[in-house]
Amino acid sequence: MPIPSVSSSGSTQTCVVKDEPEKKCKYDFQTTIEKNTIETDVSSNDNRVYNLKKKLLLHARREDEDKVVNLTEDRLCPVSISGLYAGSKFYGTQKCGQASYEVEVELLHVDMKESTLNGYLSIKGLTNDFPVLVTFFEAEIMGPKYSFHTRKWQADRKNDLLHWKKFPSFKPYIDTFNNEDFAYHLTDDCDFIYMRWKEMFLVPDHHVNTINGASFAGFYYICYQRSTNQIKGFYFFRGHKDWFQELTLNHVQERAFGKFEFR
Repeated sequence: MPIPSVSSSGSTQTCVVKDEPEKKCKYDFQTTIEKNTIETDVSSNDNRVYNLKKKLLLHARREDEDKVVNLTEDRLCPVSISGLYAGSKFYGTQKCGQASYEVEVELLHVDMKESTLNGYLSIKGLTNDFPVLVTFFEAEIMGPKYSFHTRKWQADRKNDLLHWKKFPSFKPYIDTFNNEDFAYHLTDDCDFIYMRWKEMFLVPDHHVNTINGASFAGFYYICYQRSTNQIKGFYFFRGHKDWFQELTLNHVQERAFGKFEFR
């Protein structure tokens, strides 16, 4: 967070069954999608027609796109886990020296399959010009796709080690995460999920690059604990004198129903 600096086609398709040469069945894709049914008589022995019917029911065309979408195999909402889901909110503080600032995070999109998420990070009282400073951030989730080695944002292996070892849960990996063949596998029973959060731009004016009294040129080393629904983080920016600014966030309990997913 900013830190103080001191078309679809409606054509008709005809299929011919070899066992019955004179019998033809026609399917209107548009009518099929709208009614969710196919009004065709199919005998129990007609496996080829049955399979075609099943295929048509499982597929549809997006409007204005010449692309087939499998409605049963493609998930219709981002893959999430525990308190990490679209719409989830966390509230807490970030400490900078002797000062402490209120922080709120709202997740917009979570996709564990792609090892990414994004959202808004709001901090209060950081500068006089921006009583509430809001930035959009993107996250990399540690696993097969993203390693614990940052290799960017002015962070080297030494910086990675200094920050990751701040998390007690990272202790088992301190001596091995530097190995070239090391891979962190995030399983369903993992209690700790490690991430990097990088603020991309200011909201709502993304054209603002500099802020008097603050900066979002750095990034966060993050650890989310599923059992407690708590996020811990440490901010890193090589050019700032106050390293290891600590972020502590707790999940905000919702009073409504959670997310839904239709298959």
